[in-house]
Amino acid sequence: MIEALSHVFDPEIPVNIYELGLIYDIIVDERAVVGIRMTLTAPGCPAAQILPGQVADEIKRIQGVSDAKVDVVWEPPWDKDKMSEAAKLQLGIW
Repeated sequence: MIEALSHVFDPEIPVNIYELGLIYDIIVDERAVVGIRMTLTAPGCPAAQILPGQVADEIKRIQGVSDAKVDVVWEPPWDKDKMSEAAKLQLGIW
């Protein structure tokens, strides 16, 4: 699932959403429905209309997944400390 999520990029930042730390939880139930709890870099993020759909589409492509539900949350708020070291390095953030 992480590999699938690594194919989704915030259009304003050249790092995938998993490395950005936007994915908070991945839960799979007994019916193979995947629940994703994620956030965005800011409440007014222009990608808010497209990213959740892209996440769901990528997860649904995984063999054995019956459906995907994406919940965008604002708590805890995202900050750059949630980024992976690789993402920080790629963006020049120390």
